[in-house]
Amino acid sequence: MDREDLVRLRRVRDLIDREYAEPLDVPRLAREALMSVGHFQRSFKEAFGETPYSWLMTRRVERAMALLRFGDQSVTDVCMAVGFTSLGSFSARFTELVGQTPSDYRASNHDQLVGIPGCYVKHATRPTRREGTRSGSEKRDDGGAS
Repeated sequence: MDREDLVRLRRVRDLIDREYAEPLDVPRLAREALMSVGHFQRSFKEAFGETPYSWLMTRRVERAMALLRFGDQSVTDVCMAVGFTSLGSFSARFTELVGQTPSDYRASNHDQLVGIPGCYVKHATRPTRREGTRSGSEKRDDGGAS
């Protein structure tokens, strides 16, 4: 992969990180990267180790974790605030990545994170795909990333 492709892919990754709560789909992201959809998906996975859709879902769940830890919004409000349109798909993806439901995560004790700089908390709590799991939504990498 050449340097220009990597620069465009980083810009798209940054766009996902900034606009995670907006409706984003793979064809739009591919256009932003000036690549075909197939080339974009393969290149993104090669560069960052996961598909654009997985990156987006992880970013949304990561932000939801922060809102659930320290916010007073309902699980439904958090679901909508991070860009999911269905509470069921939010709960399923959250549970897949975090290992517990959003309600259970909120009820957990997070006192050990108080006073730790946010950048360290973000790194320490970043959700990762559990071994052997693959949700049906992962198959939506054909463009249904919202």
